[in-house]
Amino acid sequence: MVKHFLNKLRKGSADTIKEGKGDIISFSLKKDRILDYIFNKILLLSALCIVLFVVGMLITLIAASSESIKQFGLKFFVTNIWDYKNNIYGSLAFMTGTLATSFIALLISLPFSFSISILLGVYLREGFLSNFIKVTTELLAGIPSVIYGFWGFFFMGPIMRSVAVFFGVEGSSGYGIITSSIILAIMIIPYTASIGREVIELVPGNLVEGAYSLGATRFEVVTKIVVPFAFSGIFAGVILSLGRALGETMAVTMLIGNTNDIPKGLFSTGNTIASVIANEFNEASGVKMASLIELGFVLMAITLVVNFIGKYIIKKMSME
Repeated sequence: MVKHFLNKLRKGSADTIKEGKGDIISFSLKKDRILDYIFNKILLLSALCIVLFVVGMLITLIAASSESIKQFGLKFFVTNIWDYKNNIYGSLAFMTGTLATSFIALLISLPFSFSISILLGVYLREGFLSNFIKVTTELLAGIPSVIYGFWGFFFMGPIMRSVAVFFGVEGSSGYGIITSSIILAIMIIPYTASIGREVIELVPGNLVEGAYSLGATRFEVVTKIVVPFAFSGIFAGVILSLGRALGETMAVTMLIGNTNDIPKGLFSTGNTIASVIANEFNEASGVKMASLIELGFVLMAITLVVNFIGKYIIKKMSME
């Protein structure tokens, strides 16, 4: 009788312990679900804040430039006049200068960026020289743009003046579209080169080793394995560099010559959207201020369009 009672007591204690463990596990699962829910909502809120921030910027720019939009309408985008005496403003010259300097800089920088990416990603992956080139390239990205501007003003300007004379271009000061583009090219090389190198390093080793085992030369491996595999990533770096070039202000302002006219050639002076805003914002008011803010909206729109086009092209290439 006593033995039966003790067995029953032990069984009851075991059931109680099991129930207690079950309650603890259930509570732990509920706690994890609550924390997971809160974490997901925090992530969603953070993402929405970024979207709202961009939308808020666009709305602010449009609202602040409403006076210019009402007065000039679509003519603002096709007019090559910036006359503060008669309050007539157009953005064509500045859009031309912005796109010209950015795309020329991109064309100049691509051979250097691509070469550095291939060198560090394939030929010199390790060693002192590899680390030295990596550090030097990354250092270029950290130099303030005003330093590039000073260097371009005192070094590149006189050189480009001599080059202009050599090609028979009279009256060139050495400062203008080509000088700004060269400095911009140097400034954006680190972005394309770094992204390109990182993408190339992600190429599967078995593909490269398989190509070598079949007798492929290093040049063939680069051209037929590495570059095709990493091309979409390299192109992403190019788009990022273009976005950096479109918005550059200080160095371009110091070197482009700051004339409110469409440049007639590579050695002509001009202005970009960023440089004209930097030069005239402090003294602006009324319609001129609204026109400068509309220029800011145009620059932001160009940058967004370029990025969207780049992402679309990257997506298409990745699918192929």
